[in-house]
Amino acid sequence: MPLGNPTLDQTLRSLQTRAGEKPRPPAVCPVRSSRVAAFRGLKEVPESIAGLQEYYCNLCLENSKKINPYILHVLQEVDEDIKKGLEKRITLNIAGNNRLIPVERVTDEDFGILSQILETCPYINGLDVRYNVLSDAGAYYAANLLETQRYLIYLNLMFNDIGPEGGELIAKALHKNTTLKYLRMTGNKIENKGGMFFASMLQINSSLEKLDLGDCDLGMQNVIAFATVLTQNQAIKGINLNRPILYGEQEESTVHLGHMLKENHWLVELHICKHGIKNCGMQKLCDALYLNRSLRYLDISCNKITRDGMEYLADVLKSNTTLEVLDLSFNRIENAGANCLSETLTLHNRSLKVLSVVSNNIEGEGLVALSQSVKTNPTLSNIYIWGNKFDEATCVAYSDLIQMGHLKPNNTDVEPYVVDGHVYLAEVSNGLKKHYYWTPTHRDANSPSSSADFAVLFQ
Repeated sequence: MPLGNPTLDQTLRSLQTRAGEKPRPPAVCPVRSSRVAAFRGLKEVPESIAGLQEYYCNLCLENSKKINPYILHVLQEVDEDIKKGLEKRITLNIAGNNRLIPVERVTDEDFGILSQILETCPYINGLDVRYNVLSDAGAYYAANLLETQRYLIYLNLMFNDIGPEGGELIAKALHKNTTLKYLRMTGNKIENKGGMFFASMLQINSSLEKLDLGDCDLGMQNVIAFATVLTQNQAIKGINLNRPILYGEQEESTVHLGHMLKENHWLVELHICKHGIKNCGMQKLCDALYLNRSLRYLDISCNKITRDGMEYLADVLKSNTTLEVLDLSFNRIENAGANCLSETLTLHNRSLKVLSVVSNNIEGEGLVALSQSVKTNPTLSNIYIWGNKFDEATCVAYSDLIQMGHLKPNNTDVEPYVVDGHVYLAEVSNGLKKHYYWTPTHRDANSPSSSADFAVLFQ
């Protein structure tokens, strides 16, 4: 496709050559000649959002920045969607871990240019820049964007290189922001210092509904601060505090979180994976769950919970009518814990919809007992069991569940197959959070088979 302006094409080639790249063919940046004059000084924005490619190319020219072909490709897709009349609720997916197309990861300078575009685009209300190379300088642009763009409701910055200073900038920007609903900071090492700014922010911000600070190297002070703030904040519906850096074996974090659950009647989703929770801590949480009537999704995976902890939890489930999703993956409940759960789910509980017991050292007896719960409990629709010790009775039991229609194939992580007259189970990549770390571009990431938590909580 020829460019409308040969001079602009030559400038683009010159910029690419200076940056050490081979000149690209003109088709990379299709700028229409009728719009070139409007962008010469770039003191004004495009009359229509439909010119995002043009706007991006010309911003790069004005600032002498190299064009990122990945960003250009994404903006081209947005332009095409707008031409089709799909301009509402657009999320820019510029994830650095996209394997379906060539990716040049977004740098701080790239994000600076991108933020200028987003400031003028009311149709774009979501931005996903996970797995790129944004540092504290990129956090500065993100903070500025949160202060100036009044349409953004979703921002995903997970697994960049943002540190404590960048975390401070973003947290302070949210003091005034009233539109952002969901922020994901997962994997950015904001540490204890940055975490305290986010805890302070929750004392002021009353619009943010979901905050993800998993794997951010938070400290014990942070966990205590968040537990304290959440006794008062009524806006937050979901929070992820996975894998803090904790020292000692006293389970102080669990004690404070348990107190928070007694006082908080608004939180819907809580992730406390890798908190070192043992049976004593589980008892503290269960004491709180007797009084809590809002929590629907509890993630206590990757802890140290055994059969005794399951006895406390099974007793809670007899009276708790709000929990719908329970993630017990990577604990060690074994047969005794599975039998406890099975009895409660068979005879008492009629609210739990999703149960994950992946990798819990459960053998055939416990797995078969859980299969009976699925058969008799009309509410329990999803169960995930891979990573345990299957025997032939287990394979037959779950094969029968699927064949008889008690368990839909998309609602479990195993699939039966037969070899020489014997039934076996193979792993299927369904699960609670299949697309937590990456988002597919070819289908809905929130489909029930890929993310049971979204399917249940946000249906």
